[in-house]
Amino acid sequence: MDSTSLGSPRLQFREVGFWQKLPKFQLHSSVAPNSFSAPKVKCGLRKGTRKPLWRSRVLSNEAIQAVQSLKLAKSNPSKLEEVFNGRVARLLKADLLDALAELRRQNELDLALQVFKFMQKEVWYKPDLSLYCDMILLLGKSKLIEFAEELFSELKKEGLKPDTRAFTEMIGAYIHVGRIDKVMETYGLMKASGCTPDELTFRILIKNLEKVGEEELLASIKKEVAEYVDSPEQFLREVAKKHPKRRSLNLV
Repeated sequence: MDSTSLGSPRLQFREVGFWQKLPKFQLHSSVAPNSFSAPKVKCGLRKGTRKPLWRSRVLSNEAIQAVQSLKLAKSNPSKLEEVFNGRVARLLKADLLDALAELRRQNELDLALQVFKFMQKEVWYKPDLSLYCDMILLLGKSKLIEFAEELFSELKKEGLKPDTRAFTEMIGAYIHVGRIDKVMETYGLMKASGCTPDELTFRILIKNLEKVGEEELLASIKKEVAEYVDSPEQFLREVAKKHPKRRSLNLV
């Protein structure tokens, strides 16, 4: 790998100084600026976790050591560069994907983004919708909504078509920052694009519209459950049982 591609002060999108605006993280890039190309897994609002497509059952020793080395070096740019040039560069495809998944699981946003950018320069990499969704999820949980929006736009530039999960992750990201207007706009775009809202989409919408007291919107969403969900009455009973109405109007 070209050593000049490492150590640039921050990650960037191809066309915009995207990561230069990142308020919370100093991202010491391990790759040169490139197109930021990133299942139903986790929206930050779900209790369960569905396994990513590429996640193996058990991390290899190489993947574990790479994750540990990255975490130890993350505050030292020169040391971090060494880790990318050495331990990370030697990882096989499956191990690199597992390392990225593990960093996401540990909510290591800075490192996950850098590994993601590093991975995009690998000869085997092709833009993948599931990886985009994983990164949108991570950004949404960190309330970095502007960057999640940029990533959502970028996946379309890469020729990928947002699916139900991609829209649902954006809905979750907007919920994290209390943007109910954008939540409903994204829900409308999902349907207009031909994507079918699933049970997870409706659980997230119902739970959070109820929490903020949006009774009119909540009623309209519940009506649409009958159109998209099998056994809608049973589904709504299950949602009500798992998420009883709360007095608090604060989003979590």
